Amino acid sequence: MSILSAIVLLGIIIFVHELGHFLFAKLMHVRVLKFSLGFGPKLLGKKYGDTEYLLSLIPLGGYVKMLGEAPGEEEISEEDKKFAYNYQPVWKRFMIVFCGPLFNLLCAMLIFFFSFLHGIPVLLSEIGSVMTNTPAEKAGLLKGDTIIEIDGVLIHQWDEMTDIIHKNPGKLLNLKVQRDSKNFFLAVTPEIKKVQDIFGEGKEVGLIGIKPSGSTFVRQVGIISAATDSIERTWDISVLTIVSIAKLIQRVIPMDSIGGPVLIVQMAGEQASRGALNFFVFMAIININLGVLNLLPIPVLDGGHLLFLGIEAIRRKPLSEKIISVSQKIGLALLLTLMAVVIFNDVMRLISGKQFP
Repeated sequence: MSILSAIVLLGIIIFVHELGHFLFAKLMHVRVLKFSLGFGPKLLGKKYGDTEYLLSLIPLGGYVKMLGEAPGEEEISEEDKKFAYNYQPVWKRFMIVFCGPLFNLLCAMLIFFFSFLHGIPVLLSEIGSVMTNTPAEKAGLLKGDTIIEIDGVLIHQWDEMTDIIHKNPGKLLNLKVQRDSKNFFLAVTPEIKKVQDIFGEGKEVGLIGIKPSGSTFVRQVGIISAATDSIERTWDISVLTIVSIAKLIQRVIPMDSIGGPVLIVQMAGEQASRGALNFFVFMAIININLGVLNLLPIPVLDGGHLLFLGIEAIRRKPLSEKIISVSQKIGLALLLTLMAVVIFNDVMRLISGKQFP
């Protein structure tokens, strides 16, 4: 189940990425010679028009091969130069390269859009327990109470409530509480607590000492709200991905916390077992991760090609083939090193039985 789920997950994500390159190459009248899902030896192949569509052995990527993409490796006639990638203006080549990661981000937005339209389960702002000797207990909050308003702001779900409480340590808050079909007000002052964020760094927040009941409702929104929420969710996860990369470089996040193909297989199976919604939301997150990572200015990644194209636009001439070749070898070495690290982490996690953080 896990392996099948991972194949479906990676297949769709890789297809979407390569489709972005493919469609914009076609749109820019660049001849596409090959469209492959996977690397390595061909398993299946069929040629339609100028393009050979392939399913290859190694399912950890894919590629679109365009005419003239590798200067010096093929003879291009004068007649065919107008269809060759390397004879296109910089802006056309930029769009062809950029649209691979862009399609991953758009795919994530589309998944979130339909998820919000369908409805997603969210926690009610209902209290499941009140911890002793805390501001909540002292204020008179009880198990089963539902907080419906804070300082005039309507509360519909648990995270809306906790967001306000966390942001107001030491400040008196007026809570409108529902208990046994009756509404009344209570005043509570969140105490200042130092907690760890998702990166393990300490930060101060306000806490009142309550836990959720676990009760949920399905939150559905209209088309406009679904569209804006999907854009916002994609943006937030994109920013989080960038921050996570920075934290890895700063060694705030330990290298042994990142995972590779084995972890994706495990998580894909786990999310699929929880239902289609969980699986597709997980797919959206992986789409965003792939899109953002591919935009990093590392040679051999799309971001590296975009960097070279930006330099070419400024210089009004391309970098020498020697500089590009050396840069790509360095970039490839970095990627292979990273791949070795994540595979090592996967193997050690399997051996030790340690759970992913």
